Amino acid sequence: MSWRAFSWQCLAASALAIVSLFLLPIATIDPAFTAPATSMLIAGLVIALVLVAGLADAAPVPTLAKAAFVFVAAHLAVFLLFTEIASANGIARSPFYLLLAACWLLAWRCVTLLSSIRPRDRSANTALRLLIPAIFGAWILIIWEAVVRGAGIPFILLPPPSAIGTRIANSLPILAADVNQTIFKSVVAGYALGCAGGFATAILADRVPFLRRGLLPIGNMVSALPIIGVAPIMVLWFGFDWASKAAVVVIMTFFPMLVNTVAGLAASGHMERDLMRTYASNYWQTLWKLRLPAAAPFIFNALKINSTLALIGAIVAEFFGTPVVGMGFRISTEVGRMNIDMVWAEIAVAALAGSVFYGVIALLERAATFWHPSVRGG
Repeated sequence: MSWRAFSWQCLAASALAIVSLFLLPIATIDPAFTAPATSMLIAGLVIALVLVAGLADAAPVPTLAKAAFVFVAAHLAVFLLFTEIASANGIARSPFYLLLAACWLLAWRCVTLLSSIRPRDRSANTALRLLIPAIFGAWILIIWEAVVRGAGIPFILLPPPSAIGTRIANSLPILAADVNQTIFKSVVAGYALGCAGGFATAILADRVPFLRRGLLPIGNMVSALPIIGVAPIMVLWFGFDWASKAAVVVIMTFFPMLVNTVAGLAASGHMERDLMRTYASNYWQTLWKLRLPAAAPFIFNALKINSTLALIGAIVAEFFGTPVVGMGFRISTEVGRMNIDMVWAEIAVAALAGSVFYGVIALLERAATFWHPSVRGG
């Protein structure tokens, strides 16, 4: 069997494992520990078993079985690494990082194998599409945790994911109150008003050419306004409660919706419009049956962009005045108190909320524009 039958990830992981085993007697994790580190030795041997996985690349074994084997090997090895470093931070030596890199290569191979699977069942395909980014994201956290603990980075500079998770678990009431204030009040209200206003104005601008020529240049100018300049003015106008943050969100989401909707309404072709005229369709019939469906990808693109802009705008606006609750208020306050783990907890919750918000819009887009080539091709 030729060496070309092996995947390069498995070969590189095996090489790193072998090198780390040779370095163990002279460079253990703990400088005060004279014998080889038992857990690291086991981890190196487990990763060396990847040669079996390399053989499986050429053997008549189902791809899913190969991926499962590599997945177990990678995560078992990294678990042993964490048990070795858990009791003492900042004492990792070169074998630790070599074995960590080998584990990462195994995870890479696992994702590559999973990506090559094309199941016919829709539920299995959906599960794979969720599993692959989940493994990728989990390894970002694993590497983050390993580097912070292995290098002994002070938690005040960069807390590990485990510390952030502990803070989230211990601060659920505070985080829930902040999410309610920022997302369910400021973001939802501002997002709905901004997107609806931008859409209605786009329809009006499409109907009246004068407004289209006058509003779009102004929209480009207003969209370039810095949020840190607008937010204090909105706080002065609408007070310290959620209404001022919703006003900032309206400003940030109005013009992306306006510009995208106007561009989408112009996306339908001349032949389709001429066909509607031959059917004696008036403006509103043409708009409803032809131009709005053609503009749907543009509209949903604006909705997805605004889903992230709205959250950013509300959080930043809370820096300039808010009641003693809110995600932006909590971030600015906890930074002053040097509670960086709480700051990261708020960031993690905001990122999760933003991802869920974006995902819901993406699912609605697939349901509403199933006929579009970009959706059918995906």
